[in-house]
Amino acid sequence: MTELAPTETTNLDRYGDAALEWSRARDALAAAGADVTHFLGTCRPDGTPHAAGVGAQWHDGDLYFTSSPAARKARDLAVNPRCTISVRLPGIDLVLDGTAARVTDRETLERIAEGYRSGGWPAQVDGDALTAPFSAPSAGPPPWHVYRFTFHSAVGVATAQPNGATRWRFQR
Repeated sequence: MTELAPTETTNLDRYGDAALEWSRARDALAAAGADVTHFLGTCRPDGTPHAAGVGAQWHDGDLYFTSSPAARKARDLAVNPRCTISVRLPGIDLVLDGTAARVTDRETLERIAEGYRSGGWPAQVDGDALTAPFSAPSAGPPPWHVYRFTFHSAVGVATAQPNGATRWRFQR
């Protein structure tokens, strides 16, 4: 895959700090471990917001997460794939806007299952979803569908030096 690079960078800092480099945000996303909770924001069919913590993984410029098909987040995404993911990472807070789509190809599912296994969750591919002997208490029973979150914009606010706030836009 081609390196993900922003097509537009906007400095949002009001205190004179330079725009943040996308590589800082990208590297923090790539380094996030299994103990980092990402917060998925979806929209219910009636327009009210919904947020849920998910365990996400960074692969080739996209984030991947799982959901029970019966969960509110999966039901919301089935109607409206537009969503956000927010995360506090070492040195930078991020909010990413994009869409989520279910992944069913075996190669990607195997790669995502391996990522979860390396983080301590013994996920296995079963058909077009993942299973495991346990999951988060709120996850419900298996199977769990895998989703690819593809973002078109991101806002980063530095929480460590160098300071700054930046919005990046992407053409995908």
